[in-house]
Amino acid sequence: MAQPLDGKTIILRIELDTQQAAFGQAAGAIEQAGGDLVAIDVIETGRDRTVRDLTVKVNDTAAVPAIKEALGAMPGIRLVNVSDRTFLLHLGGKITVQPKTPIQNRDDLSRVYTPEVARVCQAIHEDPAKAFTLTVKRNTVAVVSDGSAVLGLGNIGPHAAMPVMEGKAMLFKQFADVDAFPLCLDTQDTESIIAAVKAIAPGFGGINLEDIAAPRCFEIEQRLRQELDIPVFHDDQHGTAVVLYAGLLNALKLTGRKLEDAKIVVCGIGAAGTACTKMLLAGGARDIVGVDKEGILTAGKEYAHPMWKWYAENTNPRGISGSLADAVKGADVFIGVSSGKLLKREHIISMAEDPIVFAMANPEPEIRPEEAEDLVAVFATGRSDYPNQINNVLCFPGIFRGALDCRASEINEPMKLAAAEAIAAVIDPEELNRFYIIPSVFNSRVVSEVRRRVIQAALASGAARRTPRE
Repeated sequence: MAQPLDGKTIILRIELDTQQAAFGQAAGAIEQAGGDLVAIDVIETGRDRTVRDLTVKVNDTAAVPAIKEALGAMPGIRLVNVSDRTFLLHLGGKITVQPKTPIQNRDDLSRVYTPEVARVCQAIHEDPAKAFTLTVKRNTVAVVSDGSAVLGLGNIGPHAAMPVMEGKAMLFKQFADVDAFPLCLDTQDTESIIAAVKAIAPGFGGINLEDIAAPRCFEIEQRLRQELDIPVFHDDQHGTAVVLYAGLLNALKLTGRKLEDAKIVVCGIGAAGTACTKMLLAGGARDIVGVDKEGILTAGKEYAHPMWKWYAENTNPRGISGSLADAVKGADVFIGVSSGKLLKREHIISMAEDPIVFAMANPEPEIRPEEAEDLVAVFATGRSDYPNQINNVLCFPGIFRGALDCRASEINEPMKLAAAEAIAAVIDPEELNRFYIIPSVFNSRVVSEVRRRVIQAALASGAARRTPRE
């Protein structure tokens, strides 16, 4: 499988037997195969061998296998490794643990460890709530996955999922100063995952579930929310729902609609689709139609998927049936959390005037903006290379920052609604337009506003166990 390129620059590590080959031969082979050698770094050298890193620019990804083949055919040259800037960034992982206080002498050692640490342990033993103030529990979230539903990759398992979870931990720290640690579990058994998370929970102030396949993810989250006294948040469900709802609030405002009057179609009734629908219903939506592989979900039918049964019984008030084409006729809003290229131009033409389309499948949306922008009032995707990206990064850092700061026992529906309203409110009315309904992930106001409103909602709903000073 070809490695992805970043900026079309690759790093080739070659081992050269100087008795058999000259470096000029390797450079010539790279150039003939379509590469431009821009830098050479000597890694090791000896009497009859040398190891060098060659930085090579390529105009086409097809040049990479051609370069590998050319070097592999040359006597005395061994291609040790091919990487790019993304792979180099991941060497040794992307996160680290650093002490807050350096240990410089025996006195320091005695206070952070034995014997003085015993006094702190005893204080927590006598009052377990002190773990929130005297340990990392106060500011630490576990990012837990089984690697069964990694975005765009599917069931790749716990080892391959680690880079994604490390990245998530980086985002927690970068955007909200929350210390997060990736925990990829080598099991896809529901009970084993629940037991593992419960076992590690004492060391964390919150649990972020990530990339766990449906329908297993529903039971895992539900059980952990019931059995733990710290926030448990499945970001694939609720993070997507919060940011979708925020974007939709602004899109409805822009097109002069009200949520309670809008006809909404949700395509893809899995973890994200179900959570998006529950949030829309909580926000006041009354006419939602869900579509999946079996067509429109309708009450009274038997479904193998237990969540589809719930969905059918709580949506589709007009009782319509049929396919996606039937669902979108006259609809004001299309929300796609399914797979690429399902939505056609003729589908959008059949929608209501000035339709809103959120085609959020990744990496290929249900329909690309360039195929439909002339037909819609507002278009959003899950991709960063188009306007109006529905990105969970807008949600989870601020939600957990607020939940940790008020020591919430859960992240409930009022807190999620508050987070969505906060994200939407970051865009001033005079800034709002069809290409700007959702703020950038780098907007510095997002985390602080989400945190503030989440804390208010937690206090009002009884989920908070302390009132932050600020």
